[in-house]
Amino acid sequence: MYRFKPELRIPGPVPVPDAVSLRMAQPMINHRGKVFKERFPHVLSRLQPLFGTKNPIYMITGSGTSGMEAAVSNLVSPQTPVLCLVGGFFGKRWADLCQAYQGNVHVLEFSWDGGIDPNRVSDYLAQHPEIEVIFVVHNESSTAVLNDIEAISKARGNHDALLVVDAVSSLGGAPVEMDAWNLDVVISASQKCLMTPPGTAFISVSSRAREYMEKCTSSRYYFDIRKYEQFVEKGETPFTPNINNVFALEEALNMIEAEGLDNVFARHRLMRDMMRAGAQAVGLELLVADKDASPTVTGVKYPNADNFRTRIREQYGVEFAGGQGPHAGRIFRVGHMGYATPLDVLVALAVLEIDAGKFGEATRAAEQVMNQ
Repeated sequence: MYRFKPELRIPGPVPVPDAVSLRMAQPMINHRGKVFKERFPHVLSRLQPLFGTKNPIYMITGSGTSGMEAAVSNLVSPQTPVLCLVGGFFGKRWADLCQAYQGNVHVLEFSWDGGIDPNRVSDYLAQHPEIEVIFVVHNESSTAVLNDIEAISKARGNHDALLVVDAVSSLGGAPVEMDAWNLDVVISASQKCLMTPPGTAFISVSSRAREYMEKCTSSRYYFDIRKYEQFVEKGETPFTPNINNVFALEEALNMIEAEGLDNVFARHRLMRDMMRAGAQAVGLELLVADKDASPTVTGVKYPNADNFRTRIREQYGVEFAGGQGPHAGRIFRVGHMGYATPLDVLVALAVLEIDAGKFGEATRAAEQVMNQ
């Protein structure tokens, strides 16, 4: 068998640009020294346009889930009434985390093949005025759904509940407007649309949420946002950070800024539309409707999906992700986020049409979308 170049088409971690990888290879420096203190705050401030906020951004060394746990540990005291909007694997993770911190957890379940209905959220809050914090996922990568966070935020009406958003697989691939949408906490991570290796999470907190955190009685140390707040003013982190990931992010932000955020978002929407058109052209059914479709990952129904994924990986070197929860073994997921282009989507579609014996049909449909 010939040796192929692996094509990683999963919803994170994503391929890393060569320039970003090279920055990772820089010699190690002192994280309490002058160079780091000068560059670190500037790198974090460059994330503010992606978060859509003027609030500070804090970096935690850990995966995206570390950012989620930081949000929970700083907001959820034992018996705090919280509402978790669950329409996929990562919405369920919010609920699991809140249970771990002994919150009084309310779960509002939604179908795992569509978006969260803001009207149901509004109705639930009207029935439960005691809710203090709402947890939601922006881009539910387990189902390839992009939730309408602005509408969910507005659904609170006059309710005082804080809104906490997991933007791990959307930030940098879709608009996130923390200030304009009145969001209280937004978290993200390095290994998705930010095109850097896993190992760093980012969190931004509104002034209202910051005040609420002072009342939280949950035990926390490594994830205590107050520590990060104190140290970022000195250009540092409270604990040893993933230093080289900071430099990697610096280079990735250079690339994002050179392309321009609006162009970045347009590229992700184009890749979504190409992937969806190509899959349908070879007779495959998509998991979610157009109105809910994520710009960073596409879910495709397929019988014996895991066997298909193994076959594609072994024969062509293209790696798709599997389904999660009720979709395990029933779908495959194609990541098109961060360091990805329409040509990468054509490669993913080419293996679909070859495997199906429908040569040219998927790529032709995608090319028509690309050339519109």
